[in-house]
Amino acid sequence: MSSLPPLVAPVAELSRDEVARYSRHLIIPNIGMTGQKRLKNAKVLVMGAGGLGVPTLMYLAAAGVGTIGIVDFDVVETSNLQRQIIHGVHDVGRLKIESARDSMLEINPHINVRLHNLRLEPENAVDLFKQYDLILDGTDNFATRYLVNDAAILAGKPYVWGSIYRFEGQVSVFWEAAPDGRGINYRDLYPQAPPPGMVPSCSEGGVLGILCSSIGSIMGTEAIKLICGIGEPLLGRLMVYNALDMTYRTVQVRKDPAGAAVTALIDYDEFCGVVSDEATAAAVGSTLTPAEVEAALRSETPPALIDVREPVEFEINKIDGAVLIPSGEITSGRALGDLPHDRPIILYCKTGIRSAEALASLKRSGFGDATHLQGGIAAWAAQVDPTMPMY
Repeated sequence: MSSLPPLVAPVAELSRDEVARYSRHLIIPNIGMTGQKRLKNAKVLVMGAGGLGVPTLMYLAAAGVGTIGIVDFDVVETSNLQRQIIHGVHDVGRLKIESARDSMLEINPHINVRLHNLRLEPENAVDLFKQYDLILDGTDNFATRYLVNDAAILAGKPYVWGSIYRFEGQVSVFWEAAPDGRGINYRDLYPQAPPPGMVPSCSEGGVLGILCSSIGSIMGTEAIKLICGIGEPLLGRLMVYNALDMTYRTVQVRKDPAGAAVTALIDYDEFCGVVSDEATAAAVGSTLTPAEVEAALRSETPPALIDVREPVEFEINKIDGAVLIPSGEITSGRALGDLPHDRPIILYCKTGIRSAEALASLKRSGFGDATHLQGGIAAWAAQVDPTMPMY
């Protein structure tokens, strides 16, 4: 597999200061003056100033990518600081894009940072992507990943994709319009989104903070290779990294012969389904607010309160009186015999997604009066017990 043509033409010149700054690039034969001029002329859009976006933004800024756009509408939270090292304690509460911009310009004042304080939507994605040469996507939900993929196809742009979970990361390059018949896109790897609840987000399942740097730096490396037209990109290959085993392996990704052409953007939340149809139906009329749960627990005949999170989450915080039964034990049927039949059951998880799926299983098994906590223990902490530690 050969290199792809450079994505970007070189600018006319580098300043004296830029030559000194990028000197370690300039003496690499594969980059040199021409490659550095391509980097200066490049426009790269990074989706999110979070776990994967942060190291990518820092290294693309340091590498001299001339224009870097950031899409994010979130603010910095304390829980971000374990992995999002572009932000500091003093940035908590600030917009992530503003905090990231300040750090990037401190690294390299020669670059231009564009801020897009917005949520990527079908209505704005294609026009936004057309303003850039390359997209980098490290978002943590399937709806946005499919939107990025389809919008990149319609805009004719390549993009570098990365994903992390606990101790494992993945990286690939997708470009439907790649030359020489090498076109491939995210739907060739994942034609359909996994069932709701099967793949937890980082906020639900956790991630080793330093893993972000490992995967983000690979994404940045792929971006530089594509801009300069050097090396063998990960187009048509999926790189999988396991930090516990310290292993890297690549898997071939081939064009899906049954894949339909992307001609328009769709409703991606509906396509991916945050919660299954069965869970949505089960929750109708069986969802309690934190205040309602608190009142039920204080009554003369309190319900059975079941925490369906994982044991490591239960160690962090719990509602007094709760019994831990992970959702997988309920949905598989293994724990049905351990549940009481003499009083109502209230389920809760972190945000209400896993408890809704477990609720559907209980309803199917004859627990008709079971309910679940709306918003999970996160809502409980916000509305009932503000002193509770949250993760």
